[in-house]
Amino acid sequence: MGFVALLLMALPAVAVDRSDSGTAADALSRRLAACTSCHGPQGRASPEGYLPRIAGKPAGYLYNQLRQFREGRRAVPVMTWMVDRLPDAYLLEMAQYFAEQHPPYPRPQTVTLDVASRERGRLLVMNGDASRSLPACTACHGKALLGARPAIPGLLGLPQDYLNAQLGAWREGVRNAVAPDCMATIAKRLAPQDIAVITGWLASQPVPSGARAAAALPADMPIECGGLAP
Repeated sequence: MGFVALLLMALPAVAVDRSDSGTAADALSRRLAACTSCHGPQGRASPEGYLPRIAGKPAGYLYNQLRQFREGRRAVPVMTWMVDRLPDAYLLEMAQYFAEQHPPYPRPQTVTLDVASRERGRLLVMNGDASRSLPACTACHGKALLGARPAIPGLLGLPQDYLNAQLGAWREGVRNAVAPDCMATIAKRLAPQDIAVITGWLASQPVPSGARAAAALPADMPIECGGLAP
């Protein structure tokens, strides 16, 4: 059965979920069907490797993204259509479910980068570039690059095309977050060739077995992020 057919089967579940029939677990299961039909079982990622893994992402991050879709700050019409009538409590429940899922990560992607480009990507991820006020990715996303609770996502286990698309969307103003939008600020400081080597290096890194997001945000965030406010 194709991707579109699965999605169309799952979408009516959002409307059905607003009735009082059935148990709370049944209602949540129907709501989640619209998510897993695209993002894969347990939210482990779509089979073709573009739609991202949402399993194990911090609940606060997932909740914030669902609200961004609902409020139009992220321009993905099918996501907005699915969540635009769902209340905050529903979105939080969905986010908490996927945050608790930890299926195995896929093997790292094979990315073609020459030695110099791979090292350039590693340095930007691990050290940043002080001359352009670019913080290291690890300064916010954790030393293991698997995010930090409650609301910073992991960067490993994601395909390069997806990472490119998100950084490009921030850079061009297509994706937005609550002000101050720290990722938009950072992305606008990146040249296209920076993005290519960063995402290539990230996509090619393995994820250690049993790895999880850090328990707390870094003590000193290098840049203010509105999306991290309580």
